[in-house]
This record gives sequence, structure tokens and C-alpha cells, in this order.
Amino acid sequence: MFETAIAGSLPKPSWLSETEKLWPQWKLAGPDLQQAKADATLLWIKAQEDAGLDVVGDGEQSRQHFVHGFLEQVEGIDFDNKVTMGIRNNRYDAQVPQVIAALRLKGRVHAFEAQLARAHTKKKLKFTLPGPLTIVDTVADRFYGDKKTMAFAFAELLNQEALALQADGVDIIQFDEPGFNVYMQDAVDWGVQALEIAARGLTCTTAVHICYGYGIKANNDWKETLGQEWRQYAQVFPALAASSIQQVSLECYQSHVPPDLMALLKDKDVMVGVIDVASDVIETPEQVADTIGIALQHVPRHRIFPCTNCGLAPMSREVATKKLEALAQGAALARQRYGA
Repeated sequence: MFETAIAGSLPKPSWLSETEKLWPQWKLAGPDLQQAKADATLLWIKAQEDAGLDVVGDGEQSRQHFVHGFLEQVEGIDFDNKVTMGIRNNRYDAQVPQVIAALRLKGRVHAFEAQLARAHTKKKLKFTLPGPLTIVDTVADRFYGDKKTMAFAFAELLNQEALALQADGVDIIQFDEPGFNVYMQDAVDWGVQALEIAARGLTCTTAVHICYGYGIKANNDWKETLGQEWRQYAQVFPALAASSIQQVSLECYQSHVPPDLMALLKDKDVMVGVIDVASDVIETPEQVADTIGIALQHVPRHRIFPCTNCGLAPMSREVATKKLEALAQGAALARQRYGA
């Protein structure tokens, strides 16, 4: 009951890249960079295990950015001539690559880090991939001319890599779709369908992560404009409830999301965000357990999986580590409070 996990990303060590940045620059190159990525991955697997988490991940240590880490292995994308483009409905500007030809994978994308992680933990292993709709919002289209068509093309590539990750021994494959909270109608019209293509044929657990973004200024400022009730989930959750995706990760603690929206997910497992990624304040176990208690009013206990609201990549290592410990300790307290 109440198995714990992170949403996906964790801070990169200072010897690997710039710190506390969403798009950090690597400090090494070639074989030295590959070794450093491996070392950082193992460091965070150990940290998650030491904190007491039930499900661990690679912390996305081998990826500069959660979307671009996948795109770097896709043919038809021009990384040499990036352009500045407003993303997440122009919430902020980003330097993005351009899609200039038909998309196809160059080969495996995440074999190195997935196989490394699988070889070094006996815990359940979760691996994250960007969702098709969010990818489409993070590239400049110079070829397809239609968001849905391009999203479906990316979904086919994601499916190839997801099936290979499953063969690597990954237990949970999660698609990250923060774009679902921005382009709600697109998510309903074709975004969930694209997710189904990405997850086609998987027999491992499938998940989707929908948040209100990393704890960076642009996202925090955006949240201030959303009013006292954040109801974006209300538009998307019914479509996800009717899909084959098994788990949904959502933001809860320190947000204005009405908790009763969780009930819209019906028979899905719910990864309840109980750790705030927009603040360096460390949650207490009591606060984490209280948030789990709120979720229990709307979701059966066997379907609740306490999680972080989003990735912890822009945080300091010290704060992130303490938040992982609070997550595990709070879930343990919740088991005492709410156990059968």
C-alpha cells in the first residue's frame, strides 16, 4: 500500500553539468561524459533506495532535457539550427530544434541508462519518456504542417523505444505530458490517442505524468494566473479514464487542484503528488500523510501511489534528497494511519 516513486528527474551533480538549471550545459564530453552520466545515475539510484522509495528511476541523468534527450536520437530533426520559439502556449521562450524531414529513430535511445539502472537495483524500475503532444510543443515544425500528424509520427517512435525498454526489464514506462494541462482540447481530441499509439503492445505498467511544470519562475508565475481552482484536469481525466493507460501522475500538494477531480480517473492507479517542486521547504512526514489522507477520500487505497508533483531537476541535491526522504517517511506514516 502507498508505494512511493519520483515523477522522473533529479538534480545533476556539479561535476556532470551546470546545477539548478532546466537546460544545463554538460561539463564533460565524449567517454568522460558517458562515464559521468553513469556515475550520476548510480548515485541517484542509491539515494532513492537509501531514502526508502519503493520504485526507483534513473533520474534522467543522461538527458539534458526531458524532451530533447529523446529527440537527439531521431532522424529528421535539425539540432544545428535551433530557433527561439514560445512553448507551453508561449509561457516561456526556448531554443528548440526543427523538424525538417520524415521522422525515424537512429537506433536505441535510452538503452545505456535503462540497462545500467536495471543491473543495479532490485526495486521496481520506472523509466520516463516525453509524451507525443508535449514533444510537438517543444519542436519547430518545418515538415508535417499538422500537429496531430506529427504527434502520431513521434508516437510510433516512442512505441519502438518503449517496447525496447520493456525488454530491458523496465517495470513501468511513463509518458510525460505537461502539455495536457495547456492544450486541453488537443489532449482530448488526439493527445490521448497518440499516447495509446506510444503504449501499443506494452505489457509492463503504463503511466502518464501531467503536472503544472517544474519549479521555475515562468511556471510559478503562470500558476498565479490560474485562480483559486485549477480545473485543467477535469477536461482530460475522463479521456484518460477511458484509455488503456494504467497510472496517472498528478500535482496535488500546495496546488489549487480540487482533490475531487481524482475521482474522474475511476479505475486508474493515481500517483498523487505529495511533494512540492516549487519550494525548497522540506515537507514533514505528517504533511505527506495528510495529503495521502485527502486522496483517500476520492481514490481507493490500493490505487494510491505517493509521488513528487513533478521532476526535481532544478533543485539542489541537498533539498531533493531531503524531499525524497520526506516522501518515504510520509508514506510510512500514512500506512500506520490508514492501514487496514
